[in-house]
Amino acid sequence: MIPRIQKRGQRTLGLLYYLYGPGKFEEHTDPHLVASWNHYAPDPGRDASATLKQLQQLLDQPVENVDQAEQPKKHVWHLSVRNAAEDRILTDEEWGDVARRMVAAAGIDDSEMGGGCRWAAVRHADDHIHIVATLVREDGYKPELNNDAARVQTQARALEAELGLRRLNKGDGTAAKRPTSAERHKAKRQGRERTAREELRETVRRAVAGATSEGEFFDRLAAAGLLIRTREAPSGDLLGYKVALPDDRNKDDEPVFYPGARLAPDLSLPRIRERWSAENPDQTPSADTPVRATPDSPSAARRRTASAVWTAITIVEHGDDAVAAAYIASAGEVLDALAKTSAAHTRHDLRDAASAFERASRSHVRAERGSDRGLRQAARDLMHGGPALGRDEDGATTAMAIDMLFFLITATALWHAKRGHAQQADAARQAAEHLRSAYQTAAAQPLGALHRRGRKLNQPLLQRQMVMLREALPELAEQILAEPGWHALAATLGDVKAAGHDPAALLTDAAERRELSTAESVSDVLVWRLRRTAGLPADTSDQVNHRPGTGPSPRPAGQRTPGRSGSQRTRP
Repeated sequence: MIPRIQKRGQRTLGLLYYLYGPGKFEEHTDPHLVASWNHYAPDPGRDASATLKQLQQLLDQPVENVDQAEQPKKHVWHLSVRNAAEDRILTDEEWGDVARRMVAAAGIDDSEMGGGCRWAAVRHADDHIHIVATLVREDGYKPELNNDAARVQTQARALEAELGLRRLNKGDGTAAKRPTSAERHKAKRQGRERTAREELRETVRRAVAGATSEGEFFDRLAAAGLLIRTREAPSGDLLGYKVALPDDRNKDDEPVFYPGARLAPDLSLPRIRERWSAENPDQTPSADTPVRATPDSPSAARRRTASAVWTAITIVEHGDDAVAAAYIASAGEVLDALAKTSAAHTRHDLRDAASAFERASRSHVRAERGSDRGLRQAARDLMHGGPALGRDEDGATTAMAIDMLFFLITATALWHAKRGHAQQADAARQAAEHLRSAYQTAAAQPLGALHRRGRKLNQPLLQRQMVMLREALPELAEQILAEPGWHALAATLGDVKAAGHDPAALLTDAAERRELSTAESVSDVLVWRLRRTAGLPADTSDQVNHRPGTGPSPRPAGQRTPGRSGSQRTRP
């Protein structure tokens, strides 16, 4: 249940005309009253003899009864209360009770105390009502409406439990503004999957990812095809910006611009500047600020991303709150950059993960920028590395990076949950689910190649590796040997030794760095940790294809990928 207090107005009759009318897109059906301040208010929707003018005059009567100097300039209070799409349809009686409890919670009217404001609740759809109130009480005083928004939200949480509706998490005021109903209808009418606000938010977030100056940021926005307007002080200093989609127009055929702060709290220009000013403390970034070029391959960028994310996990789990908040915010940049540069077969899941995590990237814990430069550089590397292929080393290192990111996002969910950030914790868990799906897609080919190589190892070598495994990880050895991914790990242990490393030492170190007891596939986790630590190629398809008798065998359609990501070990 989502209660939303709209902007206060001056014309009671104008609002009633809208509520009882067909709506902007003919979406209003059977408008009628479900409750009112005295239970006897005229209902123009169900009573042919009642008029909107009569209802307006009764609502405005207490306002008209006080001296004009005492009348509020904007005396019309408007609250909409909407249920989730999956909720059951409430009866008129239930909606009436919802309305009475909402006005009591807000301070508009309390039936037990009497003498409140006049109000009426109109229903013109199955899933929501509108409450109209006038802000002068029957006794001539004005109502006490401090924190009315917070109070109706608290009441909504109680009503959800009592009425068996979807339980929403309590917000903290740091969420991005939701699209309005007008924006949603406009997108539907134009055949868009998302509203202009949502498309712009994603595009701006991707433009910010890893950027180190205003010039680079605005260049990325222009390259993405957005229209840009900036706001400058008399001195010429840049104060802010707003963006628009070229084909999103108003009734006068003018572009509809959105300021960055209206897209998300952390997309205002001052908040964006905090990201790079902490990395360049001795200078104020501008269009002329030199930017270190990062010519790189997609696979190298993803390998470095995996290393940066691995380091970040410890900070989020054990670091200072302000520093951890900075790493969490930068994790959002990494997800945005990875989604932007990913191959087609993982792009949808990664985009959904980045979109879900957007809510988890902010809280009331103010981020201490600067310490997170490693993650921001990883995002920059991804953007400069360019689009990745879905195969070979690009695809395999994508799986490696996603695997590490899952651990970081899971740690973020736990971090938020411990601090009571319910919405952020839920958003991080949703992002983790999308990452799990992306991982399974990205890892199928490289792990399949390793698995086939492992099955071709001669028996004496395989036996020696089993002995080494039991000595290095006695508590987990039997679990690993029973996993489908054991042969991929066996092949990796052989590669580690061939590269001049001590397999037993690296295996022990990889297992001790993070707990593994709850992993669904410990072998998968160890494969990626070992290959990253030892600097081994993530993809070994060529080794499979060039070894006699080890050509790849096709996987039966629908077969489960061997050993799902070890990063699935924690269920937030």
